[in-house]
Amino acid sequence: MADSYRIGVVGSGFIARGFVMAMQHVKDLRVTRVLTRTDIRNRPDFPRPELLTNSLDDLIEHADLVVECSGDVLHATEVVSRVLEAGLPVVTMDAEFHITTGSYFVDRGLLTEAEGDQPGCLAALREDILQMGFRPLVYGNIKRYLNHNPTPEEMHFWARKQGITLPQVTAFTDGTKVQIEQALVANGLGADIAVRGMLGIQSPDVEVGARTLADGARRLGHPISDYVLSPGAPAGVFIAAEHDDYQRDYLQYLKLGDGPYYVLLRPFHLCHLEIQKTIRRVLFERRILLNNTSHPRISVATIAKRRLPKGTRIERGIGSFEVRGEAVRILDEPDHVPIGLMADVVLTRDVEPGELIRFDDVELPDTLALRAWQAILERVRLKKAVEEQPAPTASR
Repeated sequence: MADSYRIGVVGSGFIARGFVMAMQHVKDLRVTRVLTRTDIRNRPDFPRPELLTNSLDDLIEHADLVVECSGDVLHATEVVSRVLEAGLPVVTMDAEFHITTGSYFVDRGLLTEAEGDQPGCLAALREDILQMGFRPLVYGNIKRYLNHNPTPEEMHFWARKQGITLPQVTAFTDGTKVQIEQALVANGLGADIAVRGMLGIQSPDVEVGARTLADGARRLGHPISDYVLSPGAPAGVFIAAEHDDYQRDYLQYLKLGDGPYYVLLRPFHLCHLEIQKTIRRVLFERRILLNNTSHPRISVATIAKRRLPKGTRIERGIGSFEVRGEAVRILDEPDHVPIGLMADVVLTRDVEPGELIRFDDVELPDTLALRAWQAILERVRLKKAVEEQPAPTASR
């Protein structure tokens, strides 16, 4: 075992800065390079500017493992491809990447989402409760505010107040982020969505909302991924689950309620501070925590926020004022454009508010991300076709 492992980081924004600062006092893991597309001569905000590089080759040469947290699907796809080709494991805090192109890489190397953001925290919580005999019905996110079409003035205010970028705060506010996170959870943990866009139960009490979702999942007959909208709730995650009836008195005594649904709440997610837990899992156990699977069922489609005339150019879909994301079953809407691919696109027709944008509606640049999505879609369609083939009849 090495005395210390070299960690390369992709991205130099909010999460990357916090992660680099957190790792300064960790002895067996040391950040050696940080890949950025910004001018490394002009980054006084970065905690260790001497680590910055614009060269992916430099990053790969000086890393034993790479943490990808750029939040840019097209960029992440190119970088992850190169890093996996070099034989290095990749730990991400980038649900946007996973839900768009992550499935393309599942069989190409060791790739996992990290604990710390909501999807990774739900995956870790699931591991814990399965060992205690619980049977999950709902993998739940807790959202405190939702406005599908916020104004630029509102978002500029909150971006300044919270110290994050305008696209980030907009994607959080308009629901795109929670749709992306819970779509990844559905795929990675073997769940479904109850309806397009999910239910998003509004409740001042998270446990009441969680039990409402659990009742719906029980009627559907399978686990679901969803969220509760609860303004005063903690910024965490929950799993609503069942347990054996003979444990009811014990669980009641342990303050989990009367059943039949039990809400196991993790009232926090600490993003950059938790990434090293997954790094250690990968380095020492060679185990993933969560990925989008090779045959995903759920994607996040692009929905117009306002009327978009033909010729409109959208520089970046996630966190924009033109479109937002909504979870869909891939085979229900096979020609939808995943919102992660909506970068530097031009509309080829007028699109009305609330309309789902399809591939015939846009001109997209030829990117590895686009080709990866096309390969994923073909794989999903082929699997469905095989499943629908009639079973061979026995010959006499």
